[in-house]
Amino acid sequence: MEIQALGYMGVGASNLADWTDFATGWLGMQMIERGNTARAFRMDDRRQRLVIDRSLAKGDRYFGFEVADAHALRTLADRLDNAGVPVRREPASIADHRCVKELISFADPAGNRLEAFHGAAVAEEPFRPGRTISGFRTGVLGMGHVVFHVKTIDDLLGFYTDLLGFAVSDYITAPFRAYFLHVNPRHHSVALIETGKQDLHHLMVELFSLDDVGQGYDIALGEPERIATTLGRHPNDAVTSYYLRSPSGFMLEYGWGGKEVTPGNWTPTEVTVGPSLWGHDRAWLPAEQRAKSRAMRLKAAADGKREPVHVIDGNYARMAGVCPWWDATRSG
Repeated sequence: MEIQALGYMGVGASNLADWTDFATGWLGMQMIERGNTARAFRMDDRRQRLVIDRSLAKGDRYFGFEVADAHALRTLADRLDNAGVPVRREPASIADHRCVKELISFADPAGNRLEAFHGAAVAEEPFRPGRTISGFRTGVLGMGHVVFHVKTIDDLLGFYTDLLGFAVSDYITAPFRAYFLHVNPRHHSVALIETGKQDLHHLMVELFSLDDVGQGYDIALGEPERIATTLGRHPNDAVTSYYLRSPSGFMLEYGWGGKEVTPGNWTPTEVTVGPSLWGHDRAWLPAEQRAKSRAMRLKAAADGKREPVHVIDGNYARMAGVCPWWDATRSG
């Protein structure tokens, strides 16, 4: 299939100053002026990854997915057309605003505005983070991932897998239903969480260093009401992260250490541990589900559930010494 990664995201919002402070001072992105109506933010060598645009209505959002070239874009557009999905070939003015060569737009069954593009512009100047961080893990993995609230997963799953070419990494049935979908080695670029409503649940960005996340959490603790989900670790993608309430209300997951999948050679399984190995107390869950989530975490701890730490070469040092008791436990 054609889609390779999540390339960019746009948000309709009027509070540009709040977003600038959040994206640069809290997240470490680089702000680029886009006139009086918009702010763009860099995460890497791309001209932009996140756009906050006051010319869009509050709550409007778009999600740009990258394909290889013009042929791949036409192939995707034709398949959507043949399936009865309205597709718009966007004019050059929109492509220029997105800093890409060409794009199409369409909607998923929940009404989320999706875009597909090729030819993303690369900046002439090196990336300069808004605060001291090691950088964002992007490249072939894309910007990160997005997770959507959905009324019914079954209404959208076929659209993303059959038409757009996403593959299921794994899924959860309790304390809520969720499906995690990949198009590249990132464990998921899109996930669907069945909550009975339709909205953006969160955007996730991944950092190179665990210290980037820990220091960001220290910043967040200065305004604890902005923390929507406490520091914790997922069992399926193995990310260590916390979630912030963004200036537009949806959550922003700030994480490190994501596990990779093997596209084309991956068997999806049900995740029965969690939805976190530890931490991630979810203030947004209803009380009954929050209690159930906590009970699942405590069971995971009692059962000794562990996940390997996923690191990049050169970003770790091997420890000296062993623990005979732990070695015996693992071998037994």
